[in-house]
Amino acid sequence: MNATTAAESAHDLIHQACRMYADQPHVRAQLDECAVRLEQPLRVALAGSLKAGKSTLLNAIVGQDIAPTDATECTRVVTWYRNGATPQVTATARGGVEFNVPVARREGRLTFDLGERTADSVDRIDVDWPSSALARTTIVDTPGTSSLSTGVSARTWEMLLPQNGASGADAVVYLLRALNASDVQFLGKIADHVGGESGPLGVIGVLSRADEVGAGRLDALTSARKVAARFAEELERTGLCQSVVPVAGLLALAARTMRQSEFAAFTALARVPAQDLSLALLSADRFAREDSPLPVDAMMRSQLADRFGLFGIRLAVTSIKLGVTDSPTLAAELSASSGLDELRQVIDVQFGQRADQLKSHTALVTLGRILGSTPVAGSEQMQARVQRLLADVHGFRELRLLGKLRSVHTDLSAADLTQLQRLIGGFGIRIGDRLGSEPGEDPNVQRAQAAAAVRRWRELAGHPLFDRFTSRACLVAARSAEGIVAQL
Repeated sequence: MNATTAAESAHDLIHQACRMYADQPHVRAQLDECAVRLEQPLRVALAGSLKAGKSTLLNAIVGQDIAPTDATECTRVVTWYRNGATPQVTATARGGVEFNVPVARREGRLTFDLGERTADSVDRIDVDWPSSALARTTIVDTPGTSSLSTGVSARTWEMLLPQNGASGADAVVYLLRALNASDVQFLGKIADHVGGESGPLGVIGVLSRADEVGAGRLDALTSARKVAARFAEELERTGLCQSVVPVAGLLALAARTMRQSEFAAFTALARVPAQDLSLALLSADRFAREDSPLPVDAMMRSQLADRFGLFGIRLAVTSIKLGVTDSPTLAAELSASSGLDELRQVIDVQFGQRADQLKSHTALVTLGRILGSTPVAGSEQMQARVQRLLADVHGFRELRLLGKLRSVHTDLSAADLTQLQRLIGGFGIRIGDRLGSEPGEDPNVQRAQAAAAVRRWRELAGHPLFDRFTSRACLVAARSAEGIVAQL
């Protein structure tokens, strides 16, 4: 069953349930909200421990400095970022009263001002902002899960893992700085609540502030990738996370918002003898000191250290020495080096292209909970239909298999494993992405390729020496190929 059919089936079941619960307004309200969410953009929550860099990463993904990163009252409140015609920030008090929130820029950073109100008196903040990145995705910035204030941490738990209701997110990007017991516990609860009994569909891990893993050295991201691979292996073994991507959030944001004056400063620094610059970059304080002989004024040096970090400065200067001659090229190289491009690609393949599937999954899991907690005549039969849909929708199987393939051994060759990942949507869910064909390929050629893939993967599924997991994976691939044939 494709994503559109899954969404249509979820809609039909919700409407039938509305008729069943016509005399129960409270349940009807939950069902109405469930139906509305199917029509809204995908909700992706940023979660993680305190100071993990969630707001900085949000700004980098959006490409604008719109989320406050300073420790104000606002960063202690769950904040929803949506696409809007004009910038507007509103807050909802605990009593349900909405009020406008003034927005100001301090030292180049955006901040929200709750005035005399404290975070304890505010339920949520909504930010409407014109952004193409928010057109199809609503991003929810949550307070740190390991905050010293249990009330602050509880806000994140309530949004993602409510006691008796739908999770506020369809997918989660979880930021890690180290993999500890609290992270595993939190991801386990997300798996139970967001993914339902059959496990999480949309959970991506991010090794945040990745440049700090290698102490800001030029090879910092190489070290971070090794750490991220270890985290991924541990998390994927338990099925709690689909992948872990290292990202230097500070550098990613600076790259996407780089100014011409900063490029000029990097160009000047590239002319400084390597030994002199290395000495200056021993620490941020040393680099920004007033009496430094570097050919860039102290204010600009302080700005570079604040926005790019020592790792970003070293990387930018090295890129210019290697031949980069303009600001856009440098920004693109720094963005790629930060890990942001890889993360955005993973988010697009696993979240963006499967938005309808993820939203349908959220709706079906929520409907199943409602039916189970408030039984009426006919609810048991409908709940059985919900469970069949959750088990049968092929896109759900593809997502879970993609997660398992990173950690579970198969009997396939490396080339066949790559082909399988491609066919089930690991590199994109469009027909060309799945078949590995060139843009504009003749549909008749694609149909022949898909039909051949059906035969091949069904044959491999019956291989007498393959273990059970490999055989099942081959059957999923064959079913994906059959779906392509049907589409064509």
